[in-house]
Amino acid sequence: MLPCFSKQLFGIDCPGCGLQRSILLLLNGEFIAAFKMYPAIYPLLALGCVILLNKILGLKYATQMIMGLSISSVALILINFFIKLIH
Repeated sequence: MLPCFSKQLFGIDCPGCGLQRSILLLLNGEFIAAFKMYPAIYPLLALGCVILLNKILGLKYATQMIMGLSISSVALILINFFIKLIH
């Protein structure tokens, strides 16, 4: 795993802390643990799939789906980050 330089330098988690571990948990089939580790994992995966499908198939409502998934991903990342700061 790559180390978090933000955590090493400043002693606090960055907004991306937990993403690598969450992906590994997903690959091991631990879906709930992956969500608990990094709640934005599922919107990010859906966003990647929509972007990929749009490139391949040219989806009709891709712009709206990409915007919605992007906003929800950023919101979950920031909420998770602030919760980690509080605790």
